Amino acid sequence: MLYAQVHLTLPVWVHDAVDASRAYVADEDKVALAIELSRRNIEAQTGGPFGAVVFGPDDRIVAAGVNVVLPQSTSLAHAENMAYMLAQQRLQRARLNENADGVRDGRYTLATSAQPCCQCYGATVWAGIDRLLIGARAEDVMELTEFDEGPLPADWIGELNVRGIEVVRDVHRDAARAVLRAYGEVGGRRY
Repeated sequence: MLYAQVHLTLPVWVHDAVDASRAYVADEDKVALAIELSRRNIEAQTGGPFGAVVFGPDDRIVAAGVNVVLPQSTSLAHAENMAYMLAQQRLQRARLNENADGVRDGRYTLATSAQPCCQCYGATVWAGIDRLLIGARAEDVMELTEFDEGPLPADWIGELNVRGIEVVRDVHRDAARAVLRAYGEVGGRRY
């Protein structure tokens, strides 16, 4: 029998970890939340050391995601992808920043605890975000954990900029690196 549907869920604790009513105005606040989700995910042993949050034009949370690759048995369940999919389902649109008529109607931001891997980079190109806020760099992930972040275009930031996506790196980089280091030191599984 072929499977005809996919059902992915976040750990239950995520609902208590976010304040959906709060406006996260500063970039630092947005990335701090993504890093906190990554930290809690490894502490709860519910997935890998990655968190991501989609924010709408009003700086409020549209959706959050954490890495649930192994618990959900799919290599696609990276934090960024989970946040994108949940935001798209919530808003009922495949591109977050375009309404049903294909008109851009607001700026959407993804805050992530670490630079998107090659898979999440591709999803970022098509997700319909306008800003990408990043904590740790890919080289931090590969230095401190066993993860392979995969190949990116040499000028991956320029490629996103050409598509109208502003990239801001190194937001709370040390805090994001600390989560990755903690995960690597306990011999974290490759989620």
